[in-house]
Parts: sequence; structure tokens; C-alpha cells
Amino acid sequence: MNSLWWLALPVLLLPVWWHRQRRERIKAQPLATARFLPRTDPQQLRVWEWADRMLLLVRCLLLAAVIAWLADLVVPWRGDTVLTGATTDPAWAEQQIGEAGFKDARRLRLATDDALGWLREHEREWRDGAHLLVLANQPMAAAMPRFRHSVELRSKAAPFATSEHHIAIVSPRAQQWRVMFAALDGPRRYLVDDAPNEKSELIIWDVPQAPPAAMRAPLWWIGDASAFPELRKAPSVDGLSYMDSTRGRLWGFANWPPKDADSARALFETWQRLHYAPLAYPAPSQALAASPSAPFVPGSGALRDFLAIALLALFALERILTHARRH
Repeated sequence: MNSLWWLALPVLLLPVWWHRQRRERIKAQPLATARFLPRTDPQQLRVWEWADRMLLLVRCLLLAAVIAWLADLVVPWRGDTVLTGATTDPAWAEQQIGEAGFKDARRLRLATDDALGWLREHEREWRDGAHLLVLANQPMAAAMPRFRHSVELRSKAAPFATSEHHIAIVSPRAQQWRVMFAALDGPRRYLVDDAPNEKSELIIWDVPQAPPAAMRAPLWWIGDASAFPELRKAPSVDGLSYMDSTRGRLWGFANWPPKDADSARALFETWQRLHYAPLAYPAPSQALAASPSAPFVPGSGALRDFLAIALLALFALERILTHARRH
């Protein structure tokens, strides 16, 4: 829809018409012997001065800049380019650039690892026939995007970032709960604390006594519903009751802790899916052929900052010229 603003270019004719109307003047000279001359009608003469021409040019440029800003002007100016992700190893990148034959190509380091997503938004900045090499830990997408330029993606799997998550267990069956968490392995480490604290992301409350009023946690697993009477009226799915409270989100189940591996796996997967963002897997290295029918995105705003500065400068110049003409 932004490109429809180019249809407003005929508006540039308005300053021309207005300046022509303003330049009509009556040419008349007083003469001492005017009474002896025959009567004639006054004549009008269009006079164009240099200041008016300069002012007309500035006003036309100002209108053109406004239309270009609204239409999100993008001028293809980039050639062969190497796009590097934010966490890409520089030594590995240099090796890949040499192998791919992109030593003379312009290099552009991005602030994100989603290089293909960034390229999808800015593809209009590349000239026809340009080739691109993407070196990034590109997250895998459900479907690879299509581009109008040939793109070669080379990715290197980076190790998953490790993280620690604190769990507090208040239960006479604490050992059964600990067995479940002891079997977990991976980049996410689960630390079982002796008592709830401010770092606890999960509190397993499996006693009939109510917890202290000031105790908070993002998630509670309730093994004894008598400690939380409000769970009795909470909605449930497959026997699991859930509700949000001032203490945090509550999950209640009558048959906790899990008795077998399948129920423990189902509980763990549900917990991970609902409370943690999925781990991003890198996309495999591949070559993406140019697709002439690939659609362009509406616009990336690549030149909007420059056009905004140009608008301010033209507006200031227009005001100066207008003031000079009046005085």
C-alpha cells in the first residue's frame, strides 16, 4: 500500500501553478503628459525572478521528499555481500568467505542471528544479479523463505546456552520428586533447593499446611489440595487443575508424584512447553536459488532517516527563501 503514494506526484504541479498566479503584475508608468495620450488598457506581465525560481524548486523538492517518505523509498544499491550473524565466530567466518570466493564482497555484520529474516525485510536494497553469502547460527524455521537473489547459507551449530533453574520441594515424599529431576540432562540444569527462596521458579507443595502468605513463585505443583481450597473449583484437563493466583500459577493433581516414566515425561514436557521458550535449532547449510516470483515485503524504512533529515533541511530553506522574498 505504501507504493500507492507515488500516485500523488502530480501534486508537484500545484507550486508551479501557484507561482505563475502570484507573478502577474500590472505594468503601468506615470507620465506628465498622460492626458494627451489616447486611452489604453493596462497590460499584465509575468515576471520570474531568480528568488522565485529557487523557492519554486525548493517547494517541489519538499513535496517530492514527503511523497518519497510516505512511499518508503528504497533504492537498490548493494552488490555482492556477506551477511554475518551476531554470534558467528570471526575466524570461522573468514575461512568460509575464502572458500566461497567472497573476499571482494562487502561485509555486513548484523545484530541478530536471524540473518534470513533480516534479509527478507531488506532485500529490496540489493541490485539485480547480486549474490549473498549468509554466515550465521540461523534458527531453523518451519519453511525457508524465498528470495529474488541467490543466497548461500552456511551455518555452524553453536553449543546451547546453559541455564540454571531452581526448584523447591516441600513434601514428605521429596525423594520421589528428586528422582524425577535427577534424570534430567541437557543445557538446562535443575537445582533442587532445601527450601523455597526468591530464585525458585517451581515450588512443589505436597503438604496439607498452607504456605506463608508472602511466598511467591511463577509455578506451583500442588500435591495436597487441602493447602489450596481454591483449586477445588478450578478448571481441569485430564485431572490436572490449574488457575492463576496472587502466589503464582497453580497446578494441582491427585496422583503426584509421577509413578512411572511415561507420566513423568508427560508432566515434564507440559511444564517445558508452557513455561519456557523452545530451544532454537540451527538451520542446515544450504544454497537458496533465486526465485523471481518471491514477493517483496512492504518496506524496511532503509532511507526514512535520511529523508527525514532532508525534509527538515528543505523546510528550513523554504522558510528562509520565503522570508527573504517578502523583505
